Amino acid sequence: MGGFLRFIVGLVLLPACWAAGRTIVSVASAGATLTAGPLSFLAGIVAFAALWIFMPHPVKTYVLGHELTHALWGLMFGAVPSKLRVRESGGSVNLTKSNLLITLAPYFFPFYTFLVLVAAAATAFFVRPLPCLPAWLFAIGFTWAFHVLFTLQSLAQTQPDVTLYGRLFSWTFIFLANALAIVLLLAPATGYGYGGLWRTFHANVSGTYAFVYGIFTYIAGLLRPGAGK
Repeated sequence: MGGFLRFIVGLVLLPACWAAGRTIVSVASAGATLTAGPLSFLAGIVAFAALWIFMPHPVKTYVLGHELTHALWGLMFGAVPSKLRVRESGGSVNLTKSNLLITLAPYFFPFYTFLVLVAAAATAFFVRPLPCLPAWLFAIGFTWAFHVLFTLQSLAQTQPDVTLYGRLFSWTFIFLANALAIVLLLAPATGYGYGGLWRTFHANVSGTYAFVYGIFTYIAGLLRPGAGK
């Protein structure tokens, strides 16, 4: 896909980003009566946000997770990783192949949250029900906040991963991928349900694109020769 085509696709995806944002608000609003489990998840988010504000940022931990995410997604697509380097100023990992998902994975795949989920699944395999569920949910919220805040900080800077596929296309893709992860986490936690999630998202997408189409139709009508007579 050429640079100009990716830019056009990014423009086309902007209304979808707006619709996804509205869906997140709708699903989050449904969580007004959260139980102890989801509250533990939110407590984890708040705890890391407080550390982010008042403590030095764990940059090397983020860089390590960033490069390991490249390596993990590379392995899933058959690439061979090597020469992992991690420094506070940045990191790198060599891969024998790359693609869009491998390149942008660190910006939408919460690596440390993934490790928590794997650890929880492994524990649940031997011990049922999963012990200390609120603690696991706290860890998921904590690591997910880590991912979101570092991703926002990274995207505020010039990132070769992002510029490789064009900023607009990369930003819209990253936003939609993160929005998907958010609603998939929130929907069951708030009792919204995946069926309600899909209906809300479909309605928001349809309404947003219909609104945009209406604007373009109106502008086109104004620009048509003789329209003002």
